[in-house]
This record gives sequence, C-alpha cells and structure tokens, in this order.
Amino acid sequence: MARDVVRIAIVDDHRMLLTALTEWIKSAADDIVCVAAVTTWPELLAHPEFPVDVVLLDLDLKDDLPVSIKLRALDTAGVKTVMMSTYSEPAVVREALAAGAHGYIVKSEGAETIVEAIRLALAGNRFVSPLVGLQLDAAPAMAKLSAQERRVMALYGSGESAKRIATVLQITEQTAKSHLKRLRAKYRLAGIDVGSKVALRNQAIRDGLILLDDTGRTPAAATEDA
Repeated sequence: MARDVVRIAIVDDHRMLLTALTEWIKSAADDIVCVAAVTTWPELLAHPEFPVDVVLLDLDLKDDLPVSIKLRALDTAGVKTVMMSTYSEPAVVREALAAGAHGYIVKSEGAETIVEAIRLALAGNRFVSPLVGLQLDAAPAMAKLSAQERRVMALYGSGESAKRIATVLQITEQTAKSHLKRLRAKYRLAGIDVGSKVALRNQAIRDGLILLDDTGRTPAAATEDA
C-alpha cells in the first residue's frame, strides 16, 4: 500500500544548504515532497503552499524573532516542526524541545536520519539527533536557583502576585520581578519552559518547592534553603 505524500518546507538562510537538503530528502524518500524552500520566516508564512505537514526550521535565522513564537505559530497552523542547527549543546536542544519542537537535528545528519525525524514528527513523536542524544542523556536538566529565587518561585507558583511577594520577603516589587525574570532565564537555559504561571507552578511542584496535600491544593510552600 502506497504511503500518503508528506508535504514539507525547509527554512534556512543558506541557499546551498536548502538545495542540498531538498535533493537529499528527494533521493531518500519518494513519499516526502519539499514544496517550499525559503530563506526567511516571512517567506514561509507567505508561501502559497503553506501550511505544510512538517517544517524543517533553522534554529538561528538571525531575524531576532524568538523560536518559541515561531513554534507557537506553526503549532496553531497544525504544522509539525523539526529544528535544525549546527549547535549540539544539551541546553540548546532542551530549550528547543521545551518550546514545542517535535524534533532536533544537526545539519551534518545523513538523509536517512532527516527522513526519520520528519516521519516521527508527523506522527506526533519527538526525535533527537543521535549525534546529541548521548550528550542530552548525560546532562540532566537543572536550574541552579539562589535561595531567594526559590522563595520567589514558590510564592509565585502558589498564586501570589509580585506585589505580595515583595511584602512577604521584604523586598521591592521590582526586585521580586527581577528574581522572576532571572529564574525563568535559568530554567530556559536548562531547556525547561516556565514562561507561563501554570508552567512555573508545575515545575515548582516537580522541584519540591511547592508541597501539595491529598486534594492537590497547596498547604505550604517549601521556601527554606535546600
């Protein structure tokens, strides 16, 4: 039984790589068709073939638009995304996956690996390049917070406002907001998305900063020094 055709788009600011990727994929899989190969994000959105099934998206397009915004836009359009990069640092990989990418490959991958990543993404599964998988497993995601950052995270995750946190900890509201900004940046570098209040609360629970009773409520916040 013939496979359904998978329509993909490739976004990379190096035209030679665009051409090479298109040819590699064509030679490796006759059921995957590249219908758009563009160098910029706006070109992708304006392309007549968009939306597609899967996008291979360069992590660093140098357009100052956060990857998380691009990934949300593609997800809203029903498009799966596989990130491409020359970077293989675990923190970079985790950050891309935390932002919603369905896969992460390095640009030196063989055609068979790229095809596998596309098919897994289409099925809703995640794929991480074998070239970085071992590094990812060997480097557990951690965000090293200061004692004050842990207190702020526990209180904020428990539902307190920045103003209330400032009162409780006897700091200024601006300082409380600065702590929130810094701790979110630390988690982001560890590849963990705590951009929303819900995500931050869930991470605080996982990290033991917020304790829940049997009903799932918050009887107390674990704000003491670890």
